[in-house]
Amino acid sequence: MEIRLSDHFTYRKLLRFTLPSIVMMIFTSIYSVVDGFFVSNFAGKTPFAAVNFIMPFLMILGAVGFMLGAGGSALIAKTLGEGDRDKANRLFSMVVYLTLIAGVVIGVAGILFIRPIAVWLGAEEDSAFLENCVLYGRVILAALPFFMLQMEFQTFFITAEKPKLGLIVTVASGLTNILLDALLVAVIPGVLGWNDEARLFGAALATALSQTIGGIIPLFYFFRHNNSLLRLTKTTLDGRALLKICTNGSSELMSNVSMSLVGMLYNVQLMKYAGEDGVAAYGVLMYVSMIFMAAFIGYSIGTAPVVGYHYGAQNHGELRGLLKKSLVLVGSFSVGMLILGEALAYPLSKIFVGYDQALLELTLRGFWIYSFSFLFSGIAIYGSGFFTALNNGLVSALISFLRTLVFQIAAVLLLPLAFGMDGIWYSIVVAEVMAAAVTALFLLGMRKKYRY
Repeated sequence: MEIRLSDHFTYRKLLRFTLPSIVMMIFTSIYSVVDGFFVSNFAGKTPFAAVNFIMPFLMILGAVGFMLGAGGSALIAKTLGEGDRDKANRLFSMVVYLTLIAGVVIGVAGILFIRPIAVWLGAEEDSAFLENCVLYGRVILAALPFFMLQMEFQTFFITAEKPKLGLIVTVASGLTNILLDALLVAVIPGVLGWNDEARLFGAALATALSQTIGGIIPLFYFFRHNNSLLRLTKTTLDGRALLKICTNGSSELMSNVSMSLVGMLYNVQLMKYAGEDGVAAYGVLMYVSMIFMAAFIGYSIGTAPVVGYHYGAQNHGELRGLLKKSLVLVGSFSVGMLILGEALAYPLSKIFVGYDQALLELTLRGFWIYSFSFLFSGIAIYGSGFFTALNNGLVSALISFLRTLVFQIAAVLLLPLAFGMDGIWYSIVVAEVMAAAVTALFLLGMRKKYRY
């Protein structure tokens, strides 16, 4: 039986409705993880470090898709809750068309300027490391419009009451990436004797093609007549709505840009304290963290249209129930992730960098400390998404800004002065604790305004 946005949500129904979006985000995070695994084990440490080094810049360029998707979904869900389906479809179409245009413009600019930017970030000129950064980055940027659409459609499938269809598209895209990585990085290069640079190109091409699939299939679905709540139609530019969408999604934009900027700062600090080994170790932690955080992000994305709908329909009792149940579920997930992180630290580190004992030990030490951040990160991620769904972009952006930029930068600059290399790992935990505390204060402070 299909679950509707207008339904009353029990714990069981909430988990059933959000599970596809959780799995979607996990599969999306697997793109980089799979690339990292194959590049590290088949191309070597330098290409692996280069991928981790340039990835934050690539994510900054793709962050517009996150902003338009999250902000647009919040406004569209609210509009559906108010009973105006035609307007919701016009808003949906406007966002999708603007995303395509923005993706092309940003992608071309990124391809043109990626080399000087990589040098500015710290890559040495005329080095193999720089060439690896440029090669990987340009191939990924060629598919940027489709990557942005893919991120956007993940939220729109949920708003359209088709989370399972969104999951199918994402799984198909993820499996494509895994298969092509195996073929283009491991099997074919091994048979034909390709060098490490060719293997790196294969990894980038695998990701770009899988992202293209993830962006094109939803386009065809929503252009056709379908039985979902949304369909791509003729539209006009609505400046006021676009401003609201950008404001609503500013927290997701801020979160992604801030995380990427902080990632660059971490790389600078790690190069200072541990060289390329430090960047490689951090890359492993980021890959695992992306999968763990994907569960929180997926749950937040999955519940946002429901929250937005009931907010628009003024169903305050349902809104209160959604928040209470979500906090219980997020807290349970957090404890489970801490236990998993500690238990899987060695086997996961071994998978990525088992070929280098010193690098393995460095990664394992970081893993044991970093895992404690999972205990606190879920509350801030959910809280930010909750306020986005309530169309309060300011509070949502402030939570994301503090969590992903202010607290992280302060911690990563100060704690290594006292604790050395361990201070870099401690900084992540400290930042998440502070962000969880701020989120709790906002949830308490806004309860009367939104009557939850």
